[in-house]
Amino acid sequence: MKILGMAGSLRVGSYNRALLRTALEQVPIGVTVEIFGELGALPYFDEDLEAAGAPAIVVDLRRAIADADALLVVTPEYNGGTSGVLKNALDWASRGPVRVLAGKPVAIMGTSTGGGGAQGGIESVGRLLRRTRSDVLEHTLAVPLAAEAFDSRLCLVDRKVSAEVRAIVSELAVRARTEAPLAA
Repeated sequence: MKILGMAGSLRVGSYNRALLRTALEQVPIGVTVEIFGELGALPYFDEDLEAAGAPAIVVDLRRAIADADALLVVTPEYNGGTSGVLKNALDWASRGPVRVLAGKPVAIMGTSTGGGGAQGGIESVGRLLRRTRSDVLEHTLAVPLAAEAFDSRLCLVDRKVSAEVRAIVSELAVRARTEAPLAA
C-alpha cells in the first residue's frame, strides 16, 4: 500500500514539512509513504496552458496521485486558508482527462505557530477535496503552537501529537484498504 504525502509549505524549516516527515515514521507495516516534493515547481493553473497539454510536472503529479492508494495532505494556514502552492497543486490535480482525486482516501493535517493549529488551512483543503469527490477522513489534526511541539531540529517531541499522527495514518491506511474508489 502506498500513501502519497504533500506538504503545502515551501520553507526548508517548515513545521508542516516536519509533520509530514513524522507521518513517514508512523506508517503501519506494509505501508509506504512517498512525498511529492515539487509543488513549488508547478506552474500557476491556467486553462490555456492545460488546453495546450499539461506540463510534464503536472502529468507527474496526477500520475503520483493516481498510483497512490491514499493521499496525506499537510497544510499551513495563511489568512484563514491553505497556501497558494497547495491550492494550485490541488487545482491541477482536480483537472485532466482522469479525475485522480475522485474517490481517493485523503487525510488532512496542519500546524502553525499560533493557537489555531492551521485549522483554517485544514478546513479550506477539506472543502476543496470534498468538491472533487475525494473520500476525506473526518479525523483531522490541527497542531497549535508548533514551536512547542517540535524541537530545534524539527523533530516532533509532543507525544500526544505523535499518537494522533499515528492514529490518522493508520486510519487512512485502513480506509484505503477497505474503500472501493468511486467512479470518476
